[in-house]
Amino acid sequence: MLKKIAAAAALALVASSSFAAAPVAFYGGVDVGATRVSDLDDTKASVGAFVGYGINQNFAVEVGYRQLGKFDYDSYFGEIDAKLKQTHVSVLGFLPLNPQTDVYARLGYNQVKVRETGDGFSYKEDADRVLFGLGLNYSFSNQLSGRVEVQKAASNITNLSAAAVWKF
Repeated sequence: MLKKIAAAAALALVASSSFAAAPVAFYGGVDVGATRVSDLDDTKASVGAFVGYGINQNFAVEVGYRQLGKFDYDSYFGEIDAKLKQTHVSVLGFLPLNPQTDVYARLGYNQVKVRETGDGFSYKEDADRVLFGLGLNYSFSNQLSGRVEVQKAASNITNLSAAAVWKF
């Protein structure tokens, strides 16, 4: 009996992939969210945009840009203003849950630019890192879907965002 239930569940999963909500062809989107830097005690708003290409129902390639936020903190040098920006290229793998909903994982290359300014000094750093992400994609129509995703941009930077995605 258990084997029959497992076989039926596997067939349902395979069959549902033909109706998956993941975008196929070109798409683009915008996102808003919150960035947390573990070294700082603050969370800041983020905003970004991305474009991608859905290779099939289960895989997509995506590039994007996000302003991770502006952080103010005190240091030995006085008050510091830090601006964080992110560019990324990723591969997304989608797993359909039902005809409108997918969970997905992101793996890619990520560059975080940090610009710090204070009383009489300026500091710049570009950090190249692996990008990880997990998300949920829901299709409202054939052209419009929404996403919620958590990304690990660096070991100390986490971003939680909500996005609107349009298929072209």
